[in-house]
Amino acid sequence: MSTHTNVAIIGAGPAGMTAAAQLANWNYSVIVLDEQAQVGGQIWRNIMNSSTALAGILGPDYAAGATVAAQFAASSAQHLRGASVWNLTRERQLHYLHEGQTHTLTADAVILATGAMERPFPIPGWTLPGVMGAGAAQVLLKGSGTVPATPVVIAGCGPLLYLICWQYLRANVQITAVLDTSSGRDIFQASPALLKGLAAFGDIRKGLSLINAIKKKKIPFYRGVQKLRVLGKASVRSITFEHRGQTHELGTNLVLLHQGVVPNTQFTWLLRAAHDWSETGACWIPKADAWGRLQDLDGIYLAGDGQGIAGAQAAVTRSQLAALAVDAQLNPTQSASVESRSTALLSQLNKDMALRPFLDTAYQPKRENRIPRDDTIVCRCEEVTAGQIREFVKQGCMGPNQAKSFSRCGMGPCQGRMCGLTVTEVIADQLKVTHSQVGYYRIRAPLKPVTLSELACATNSEF
Repeated sequence: MSTHTNVAIIGAGPAGMTAAAQLANWNYSVIVLDEQAQVGGQIWRNIMNSSTALAGILGPDYAAGATVAAQFAASSAQHLRGASVWNLTRERQLHYLHEGQTHTLTADAVILATGAMERPFPIPGWTLPGVMGAGAAQVLLKGSGTVPATPVVIAGCGPLLYLICWQYLRANVQITAVLDTSSGRDIFQASPALLKGLAAFGDIRKGLSLINAIKKKKIPFYRGVQKLRVLGKASVRSITFEHRGQTHELGTNLVLLHQGVVPNTQFTWLLRAAHDWSETGACWIPKADAWGRLQDLDGIYLAGDGQGIAGAQAAVTRSQLAALAVDAQLNPTQSASVESRSTALLSQLNKDMALRPFLDTAYQPKRENRIPRDDTIVCRCEEVTAGQIREFVKQGCMGPNQAKSFSRCGMGPCQGRMCGLTVTEVIADQLKVTHSQVGYYRIRAPLKPVTLSELACATNSEF
């Protein structure tokens, strides 16, 4: 097992594969570590093993990932499948679990291509059996072609909401209704940004075609819904909501929730990197330049949606920029500057991002679905409610780290991934201060569960 490499890349999605292939072609030693057995990340999951029929259901944007995956497979980059990185230091030392053993890897440069994760959707009943994230439903569809056997209600906002509906229709899944929390007014207010996004006309057309396909199937489509609540005891029984001043209840055994994705920032918080709070995205974004160079962290780069949500094509372009920056670091004697070599890529990135201001404005998650009522569970692992968090604030709690002391909130198996954003927002709202003043959890290793026996399998030289 290698203990040193020129470049270590965490994540084998669009960004990780692209950067790895590029750097390997420049004759650098590259190791890509990924938890999954196959390449593709979330968006292109199982792309190399997907059947023609399944690829047809998922659509052309998914099928396009096969080209990137083939280029990666043809490169000399080493791919460690099923490798779970549980620690990364500022000195570019990685600790990871692979095949039941813990190993250590050092690198001259590290690229974090860990992508995005679904935003929490803390509404009453969201922890009931029978409630899933739409992204999780996509994982099942892409990974094994698994689809619901019973009718499903899909609720939330954002492009993925329409995409999963379209894919389910192609897979002959019965959809009871689509409950869209974005309103016509939201779309109107975002329209000035749409004019600036005409460079992405193809993406606009694709989005409209998804919505039209749903409407042609006469799926009940409620726009601008409020006060979502999932009802049931042992499992989901129904979902209630308000639409145009009237309360509705739909019987269902399965609800898919989705209100966008956010950068996966666990590694950047672990590294004590600087982060900014995005008011539009309602999430934390690590401070990095266009090449993914993290502020005050030498030799560690971001690539893809970890820099801010932008989609697969932008992830590919960003990873190419990160590869140029790594090349400049590892080969400083080359005559051309990284800036001069990046002109075409920066122009392409602007095109890739053209529609993003419109999407961020039109489909911004609603406050009521981000900052929940008192009786709603915020931390699923430790079953801590929003009301408890507010009570802690009244007792002097000033931030997420103190909330841990009060309740173990954020100390469960997910290490705060599912509750971190919500806890920050609840505390900031209660204190009437900015999110930056409240901050986030102090993330520590191990990022992923590691047993004592697995640690014991490591040689002394690896620690």
